[in-house]
Amino acid sequence: MDPYRNPFAPGAGSRPPELAGRDAILEAARISCGRAIRGRSARSMMLLGLRGTGKTVLLNEVARVAESEGYLVSKVEAPEGESLARLLYPEMRKVMRSLSTVAAARQIAERGLKGLRGFASIFKIDVGGVELSVEAEPGLADSGDIQYDLPDLFGVIGRAAQVAGKGWILLIDEVQYLSSEDLSALIVSIHRMSQDSLPVVLVGAGLPQVAKLAGEAKSYAERLFQYPEVGALDDTAARRAVQLPIEEEEASISTGALTEVVTRTQGYPFFLQEWASVAWNNAEGPEISTIEVQQAYVETLAHLDSGFFKVRMDRLTKAEVAFVNAMAQLGDGPYAMADIATAMDRKLSSLGPARASIISKGMIYSTDHGYLDFTVPLFADFMRRQAPNY
Repeated sequence: MDPYRNPFAPGAGSRPPELAGRDAILEAARISCGRAIRGRSARSMMLLGLRGTGKTVLLNEVARVAESEGYLVSKVEAPEGESLARLLYPEMRKVMRSLSTVAAARQIAERGLKGLRGFASIFKIDVGGVELSVEAEPGLADSGDIQYDLPDLFGVIGRAAQVAGKGWILLIDEVQYLSSEDLSALIVSIHRMSQDSLPVVLVGAGLPQVAKLAGEAKSYAERLFQYPEVGALDDTAARRAVQLPIEEEEASISTGALTEVVTRTQGYPFFLQEWASVAWNNAEGPEISTIEVQQAYVETLAHLDSGFFKVRMDRLTKAEVAFVNAMAQLGDGPYAMADIATAMDRKLSSLGPARASIISKGMIYSTDHGYLDFTVPLFADFMRRQAPNY
């Protein structure tokens, strides 16, 4: 069928044509934003899920929801090794400058910009001379301890937003890459906003271990955040995600073909988009048949193996590849560390460094004490297909 009319979007973070099965999460975000901007207690959110489940897409949708509720939006991705101070500085500056244009909030926001200048100096953030005319505000966000300074800056933004009749929502992707100190500072800041009933909301997204990391950083994080799971779509939502976009293009997919796609992808959104996209391009039309879907499966796997899966494998050392290969050869997870050690003919105690390194790279996570699993859905299948190469 006409590739120009292909409705599917298998790119990283690309919004699917039909955002099925996520209504409850988006409604919870809308309620939190609506309550916070009205001075009511509201819980921020941490979206938890494996790779390719649509967390980034949801962050973008939450941004649209927040904007409709009167929020200024800041969205960042936490790269490995980057400090939270450097990550948030340009966003906080942008928000404060925006609020300084509102007469009621100008004085508060301008004081915040002065505080931000001191913050940049203390944390050695290169501002490129942008604010050389703004003197620092002594005593505001200049202690050098981010757990004290960041809440102060959030507080200034929150108060300025409040008097301006607006809110501020901070969206952070890949939260698991924040250091424990930075994550703790972020949690303290949001806790302060909640206590002071200021219209500042955080929506983070990350791998499943983020809930544990947040709890370890601050024990009250469990009560401060909602932790919705962004997982595979159920059967109804998965079918809807594939069928509706096809029908909107005045085409169709047979029941058998639809069942094949939904079943073999296990409802994971990225894989649904990838396979449906390839099937569309290869089908004669106007109906995508079961045979055409099956024929598209080989090409789909080739796309995934050379892209989605391979880029993650390329980050691992040879020793780490041996570790994840041993996991995959045991079947599907979760995997007991003791079983991995046996499969590798290694002492359990010797695997600690490799385990920690692979977790830090976001490839595996701890599902329970002594158990691991892959952060990438269907990765064990990929490893078994590639076994001769490793």
